[in-house]
Amino acid sequence: MMRMVPVSLADGSTALGVEVLLPKTTLLAVATDKGYIMCGALDVALLNDRLKDRGIIAGRAVGVRTLEELMEAPLESVTGTAEALGITVGMKGADALLLMV
Repeated sequence: MMRMVPVSLADGSTALGVEVLLPKTTLLAVATDKGYIMCGALDVALLNDRLKDRGIIAGRAVGVRTLEELMEAPLESVTGTAEALGITVGMKGADALLLMV
């Protein structure tokens, strides 16, 4: 099953939350028009290395099980393009999304 929900950000803008229920795991992502944060399934190394030319703005949080946890969790890794926007490892997902609006 898949669920898509609006996620309100602190500045009044809205991001899109996506939850995909798979056997024994749940994929979580919250996206803006510029970039996204995602659960531990995100391969940041792949984005930074093989897909670097795409300039993907993304961050990864591990150990999260809900969209709410993803928003509050510190990012474990971020892409180089995200770093260029001021998004850093350790930043809460919600704060990173504000820089992606």
